[in-house]
Amino acid sequence: MAVGSYEFDDVRYDSDCDVLCLRLRGTRGTAAEIIDTPEGHLVYLSQDGEVTGVTLISAKSLIESDGKIPVTFPRLIEPDLAHLAQVLGG
Repeated sequence: MAVGSYEFDDVRYDSDCDVLCLRLRGTRGTAAEIIDTPEGHLVYLSQDGEVTGVTLISAKSLIESDGKIPVTFPRLIEPDLAHLAQVLGG
């Protein structure tokens, strides 16, 4: 799943909590730093500052209310809506 220029291959959605977790395969639990975005999401960085994952809070709710999920890091990026629809079940 693509988010801006980042391509994640480990995608998990928790519908009870409405949280979408996107990671590079094999990097879950290995973040050296976690950054809170201005929008309330989390971005995971490796020791050398590379993005290894993103946790999108209220993913489906944001799509339904705003039609997008903005994520700022290091610039504003938005996930591809077609891919999100598949992951979020609709």
